[in-house]
Amino acid sequence: MSNPGFAYTLTRTLDAPLEMVWSAWTTPGIYGQWANAEQVTMDVRTGGVWSSVMVIPGGDRIPLSGTYAEVIDHKRLVMGMNAPGQAEPVLMTIEFTADGDRTQIILSQDFDTAENRDQAEQGSNFLLDSLTTHLATN
Repeated sequence: MSNPGFAYTLTRTLDAPLEMVWSAWTTPGIYGQWANAEQVTMDVRTGGVWSSVMVIPGGDRIPLSGTYAEVIDHKRLVMGMNAPGQAEPVLMTIEFTADGDRTQIILSQDFDTAENRDQAEQGSNFLLDSLTTHLATN
């Protein structure tokens, strides 16, 4: 994205080992459970493609797709999402760090408007809350 000016960063320490957290982000069946997504496909490698249909409260279904801009196994995912009206994919970076039996993740994105940033940050917090709940019950 050219000249991003509005960024956010979320940091969470999850009560689950790195392997479990990585699998939650990279295994279609597990991702679908906690992210409330259907028809999840993932080719988790740099240049690989992903897609899903998010089911939002109220039952609406939103098809999403993109590519993996960078994959460093058990350390970093950079996912590009094709967004309507955007010339380039919106990138989400997720850093994974083991901390004993826990895992710290840092999720960040850059946007060109405050409105887009705020909307994405709210969605990402919701996603991380769902992941936290999933990990606590599995």
